[in-house]
Amino acid sequence: MSDLNSIKTSNATLNKLRAAVLGANDGIVSTASVVMGVAGATNQSSAIITAGLAALVAGALSMAVGEYVSVSSQRDAEKSNAKHDTDHDGEFTNPWAAAIASFIAFTFGGLVPFVAVVTVPGESRIFFTVIAVTVALVVTGYGSAKVGNASKTRAIARVVIGGLVAMAVTYFVGSLFGTII
Repeated sequence: MSDLNSIKTSNATLNKLRAAVLGANDGIVSTASVVMGVAGATNQSSAIITAGLAALVAGALSMAVGEYVSVSSQRDAEKSNAKHDTDHDGEFTNPWAAAIASFIAFTFGGLVPFVAVVTVPGESRIFFTVIAVTVALVVTGYGSAKVGNASKTRAIARVVIGGLVAMAVTYFVGSLFGTII
């Protein structure tokens, strides 16, 4: 029975951890991309701050709702399968735990680029935001690889490259539309 409890605890922990890693990474990348896109279009601090704050709040809520809906669907399938499984222990995945983990992680992840872009003045804000985001992505890539017993180099490269590409594209789009409009 202790093996079964260990598996239940492990699955519940992995579910929250998965939601937290995804939330943190999405918070870092999406918030950074929004502020970079706006910074590419304008150097007005108020516009960049407003966009960053809106991205932070909307993203955290969206991730939480998405996790809740996704894990609720998973839970429904688990319950349906459990009706036919006489060995099922009655424990199911918790959508609220995943939603809360995702919300908190997105918020903390999104604060990295938001704080960087808000606290660094002028044109150097873009450089320091890219540095802060890169460091944060290295940390999330390393953490997810460590927990998942995966290649740390590959995980770090994957999240850093993805994040930098997203920021570069949105900065370019912001710059393009900022000069057109």
